Amino acid sequence: MSAIGSKARRDQIVHLATTTGLASVDELSQLFGVTASTIRRDLAKLTTDGRLARTYGGAMALSAHPEASLRQRTGEAFEAKQAIARWAADQVRPGETLLLDAGSTVGALAHELRTAEDVTVATTGLTALQALADVETVHVECLGGTLRPLSQGFVGPLTEAALERMTFDRVFLGTDGISPELGICEADLRQTRLKELMAARADHVYVLAHAAKLGRRPFHTWTPLGEGWTLVTDVDADPGVLEALRAQGVTTVVTEPQRHSVAPV
Repeated sequence: MSAIGSKARRDQIVHLATTTGLASVDELSQLFGVTASTIRRDLAKLTTDGRLARTYGGAMALSAHPEASLRQRTGEAFEAKQAIARWAADQVRPGETLLLDAGSTVGALAHELRTAEDVTVATTGLTALQALADVETVHVECLGGTLRPLSQGFVGPLTEAALERMTFDRVFLGTDGISPELGICEADLRQTRLKELMAARADHVYVLAHAAKLGRRPFHTWTPLGEGWTLVTDVDADPGVLEALRAQGVTTVVTEPQRHSVAPV
């Protein structure tokens, strides 16, 4: 294919993803005659604009898959999620009671907590339950409720009623997207309502979101951001979005996947 401008190339990438399904970085690089790094930048831009959803090694059309399943999301931004999870686990102290959301990044945190000592974990996510089910040093509480198969998380009035009986030292939330103006974006109104209630029951609130989710607005239900919350993301995060979040009173932490450390912000 002859060389074309970046806007036209991105439009064609969206068309290919919509008509043929999954678009891989390597295939797109060969098709358009550009480097893999150029394609990754294209996919990052299209994801931020809400036109595509990132997957491990490529992207898929939002119109064909309005909400990716937890299984599909698990491989996305794997190293970034691991770095975020390690930083989050380092904040936990013995004797604390934690609340874990559903989602792949929070699920990675649950795996990191397998070595925790004298910790209570309450969760709305099956991934966290599975990660901690056989850990004797972690006391696990399942909040129950109605299971959403796509997110593998519990929602609804039973979950909300269980929350009313507990308070937490720290809550770790996942998200489908985060906007400085609107807050945390989710596919289901029950999820946004639940996240708001979860945040209200904890002393410290953390949102775990890799860089591709910053500035995204893939759906139309929202949880407002609270002043004093902490966003934990990775080094690919858009500096403009981070600055806008800080202006809203949100603390931002940027993790470095390769060195497993935290970059100053």
